Amino acid sequence: MKETFRSNGKLLLTGEYAVLDGALALGLPTLLGQELSIESWSEKGLHWKSIDVDQNVWFETTFTEAELKPDASFTRGSDIRNTLWTLLREAVRLNPEFLEKIKSCSATSRLEFSRKWGLGSSSTLINNIAQWAGVDAFTLLWNGFSGSGYDIACAQHNKPLIYKLKNKVPEIELLEYDPPFRKNLFFVHLNRKQNSREAISHYRKNVANQQGFLTQISEITRAVTTCSELSEFETLLLEHEELLSDALQLQRIQDQLFPDFNGVVKSLGAWGGDFVLATGNENIRSYFNKKGYQTILAYDDLIP
Repeated sequence: MKETFRSNGKLLLTGEYAVLDGALALGLPTLLGQELSIESWSEKGLHWKSIDVDQNVWFETTFTEAELKPDASFTRGSDIRNTLWTLLREAVRLNPEFLEKIKSCSATSRLEFSRKWGLGSSSTLINNIAQWAGVDAFTLLWNGFSGSGYDIACAQHNKPLIYKLKNKVPEIELLEYDPPFRKNLFFVHLNRKQNSREAISHYRKNVANQQGFLTQISEITRAVTTCSELSEFETLLLEHEELLSDALQLQRIQDQLFPDFNGVVKSLGAWGGDFVLATGNENIRSYFNKKGYQTILAYDDLIP
């Protein structure tokens, strides 16, 4: 009998870094996500296959039943295999009955977006495995890895949401967020990934008045969800960028790469990589193309 699970990708419009300490963040579930299909397998163990958006198999492995037990000794493999092994073993630890489900089956994971895009290949995988195992996805995330969990919230919901961590408990408020200027919003991929550890370290060290900073970020998040004019939206984005620039001791991405752009460019998630949000009209495609950025998506291409 075949089982299928699916999770949405994510973009973080406001609250990057600050969400770790309880600030309100505006998360946008994306139309694109990841699917996990489960079928019985004639052999013992778990056969795993990962397929990218172009239908190419980019990862394949088999786990023995012994490897998936909670007390299994670590067997060194590729980073991808090790990560998957950690997730599956933790899922078994959280729900021991899950071991019976996976000891003779085949799992196929299919991405609906490019692996290079940073839309949540990990968070969608975690949420899919959690659904399959019948365990809490936030617990699975935090027991094996780290993060605010906003991406798990996006994986589970089909509407924009305000996310808050309160005493390590996620609070999720679903929104009817449909900005009237959505035709003026574009997502541009920067052709690179960003390791956020160094920026988080700067953030931890340099936010002197943390409560005041978190309050300001939360106020901007609320204001973004209610503003109706593009000019007001752009002002809020600039305020947000300047606050984070001071906190991280990093230059705004617009100052670094696009100082002559006639609009606003805002980082989404970890600064310096993956997607940015740019405001303008269809003419901005030409601007970014000339700068060497070919992946430019309209708001409606990604956000329901």
